[in-house]
Amino acid sequence: HPRPLARHLGISLATCAVLLASFVLFLLVGLSLPIIKSIYLFTIKFATNPSQPVTSVATQLRLGVWGICAQSALDPAGGGECFGPMLGYTIPPEILTLTGFPALVQDVGKGVTVLLVLHLVAAGLAFVGVFTSLFLESHAMCIVSLITTILNLLVGLVVFGVDLALIIVGKDRIGPLTEFNYVANWGPALWMVLAGVVLSFVGMILMSVVVCECCGVGRQ
Repeated sequence: HPRPLARHLGISLATCAVLLASFVLFLLVGLSLPIIKSIYLFTIKFATNPSQPVTSVATQLRLGVWGICAQSALDPAGGGECFGPMLGYTIPPEILTLTGFPALVQDVGKGVTVLLVLHLVAAGLAFVGVFTSLFLESHAMCIVSLITTILNLLVGLVVFGVDLALIIVGKDRIGPLTEFNYVANWGPALWMVLAGVVLSFVGMILMSVVVCECCGVGRQ
């Protein structure tokens, strides 16, 4: 049976560290708003008329993997009414009433359902890589670690691409509504996913060096 940290100690610890960091990042995004309200995929802010009185109409939407929060000018920073956590992503009628833009919200929200699975799959693959990278004494385990990190990188790239597409699609949907002033921005979740992808790439490179026995790394 392969022993943990019995061979390639430096590479094993480095790979374990970067994959652990990748796991934490993907997991935090997978548990984003409304579970962790400070982490969200993107926001849509609608401009208000300074001459109009402040009302409870939602002027900002924050979308996460598990739900959505609507915030008005009367709410404190980071506050507002949240819906979720929900399995899948069905936006309730209440959110449509709060925003006043039902078609807009429905169109932007449709693509979020896929994200729930992909973020957690990426986190799961990174966690498996953390474990297997400790047992590099076995060449078979090295190959398993390499395959796991490759899959983690691929899923991470897909997740990042979908996250990136969400706001692009959102802007495209809002674009024809030129009478409304709005600002759509990426949230911290996108950059956390990007960091997770970079860390997964580093882990893949480290495992590739061990499997191919290159860069001065050998099995003897």
